Amino acid sequence: MIAQAGQMVVQFADNIMVGHLGTEELAGVSFAGNIMLIGFVFFICFSHGATPFIGQSFGKGNTREVLKWFKHSHYLNMAVGGLTILLMVLVVPFMDHMGQDPSILVYAREYYWISLASIIPAIFFFTIKNFSEGIGITKYAMYITLLTNLVNIFLNWLLIYGKWGLPQMGVAGAATATLISRILCLAIFSYIIGKLPVYTAFTKIKERGKLEWSAFRQLISTSLPIGLQGLFEVTSFSLCAIMAGWISKEAIAGYQITNIMCTLSFLIAEGLGVAATINVSHSFGQGNIAAARKSGFAATHLAIIFMGIAGILYTLFRKQIPYIFTDDPAVAGFASGMLIIAALFQIFDATQMAGFAALRGLKDVKIPFLYSFAAYYIIGLPSAYAITFMLDAGANGIWIGLALGLLTVAILSQIRFGKLTSTKLCSTRER
Repeated sequence: MIAQAGQMVVQFADNIMVGHLGTEELAGVSFAGNIMLIGFVFFICFSHGATPFIGQSFGKGNTREVLKWFKHSHYLNMAVGGLTILLMVLVVPFMDHMGQDPSILVYAREYYWISLASIIPAIFFFTIKNFSEGIGITKYAMYITLLTNLVNIFLNWLLIYGKWGLPQMGVAGAATATLISRILCLAIFSYIIGKLPVYTAFTKIKERGKLEWSAFRQLISTSLPIGLQGLFEVTSFSLCAIMAGWISKEAIAGYQITNIMCTLSFLIAEGLGVAATINVSHSFGQGNIAAARKSGFAATHLAIIFMGIAGILYTLFRKQIPYIFTDDPAVAGFASGMLIIAALFQIFDATQMAGFAALRGLKDVKIPFLYSFAAYYIIGLPSAYAITFMLDAGANGIWIGLALGLLTVAILSQIRFGKLTSTKLCSTRER
């Protein structure tokens, strides 16, 4: 949970520090960040496809097979990551045609280009991280994330505001700090994986086998639906940010504050989802379906409790939270209204996240992929647009529409996990 939260702390710190430069700077970073997240989240979710293969092989005690999946995921992630960055570069010329206030675009581009470069070390970091999680080791990713986040926040202070004689770089300083911290993340994890016995027990094995196209096909068959599932979710939120920008620059800045808070609590709760994928895959690899079922539902219960508490806190402190990011009362007004709706949204988000993570441990990804498409593109986005603009609900309507989509996918994911594990458990008992 701490390691997952750490992925968001970087953006959280960027938005707090940039927000105090001005509303236009915060809106620019929001706009660029939401576009960049489309490609970044797709890649991160795609890379998660290796975890159930590694986890189930680890559960069977097959060390050589664990290493095979790690090697193949490394090459696959490099190829997909490079293609993702290329597509993200091609988006830049279209930024002028997305209906945004022209005053924010100069900041958006400045932040976007440097942030794109920071995805390169992240590609290799997440490959190692997913291997480590697949064999049940999560603490080193946490230590590295905590350390580099502290470095990132310190560099933010130096580069954004121009401290200690350095030039004041503004939004470019925030992006540069992220780039440096991600390079440091990769360097430390690469060193650890080559030195610690818990990893060298795997990496010292000489895997001389040729690359197998069948292994790539298996990884792609799992990774691509997971990646597209994440893509559906993040594009929905990014398109909603663009919708908020159609209202005003204050609305998109307020949307960003709410989104940052929701994403922070979501990523903390997603640590439970990662744990569910690991435990479900290990138990499934061992043939213990009852334990896999318990792990999946336990993650759901804990995620709902955590996100429920977060929602209550967001409601109670809805008028204070926005001023952490901005001094603009208009922006704070938009954010405080959205935070009330986001409180309920959090429960649905926790339920769908845990359900999909548990299904991932079973390598069940194709039907959840269809669920996500329906929830976000058929229900969520159209509802957000209709409620916001056709029913004239304002910026709050965006979050109501998103909540409807998440409610749908939360119900469907939990039903499917319960049905699959119940069927497998019954067939195991019969045998």
